[in-house]
Amino acid sequence: VTQAQAVHDVGPVSVCIDAGHLSFQLYSSGVYYEPNCNPDAINHAVLAVGYGTEGGSDYWLVKNSWGTGWGDSGYIKVTRNKDNHCGIATQSCYPLHGH
Repeated sequence: VTQAQAVHDVGPVSVCIDAGHLSFQLYSSGVYYEPNCNPDAINHAVLAVGYGTEGGSDYWLVKNSWGTGWGDSGYIKVTRNKDNHCGIATQSCYPLHGH
């Protein structure tokens, strides 16, 4: 199951990212791309709640834990389908429901 399939079929997916850049801390709108993000330097847990495309750029819709005063009402659109940007697909998990 891909991360996008999990978000679509199961719901929010817990992911870890490299959030150690000022650009992440100051994010307010648009599709976030930080060229210095390191997929091996993940340091922050967030929740992937959706995905989409804006202006030709694919993104993950991510809910942060810093409250609604951060980012776009507590959310950030992280670049998707571009070399595991900021490590967003390195460590992800979601619940499996028994039948």
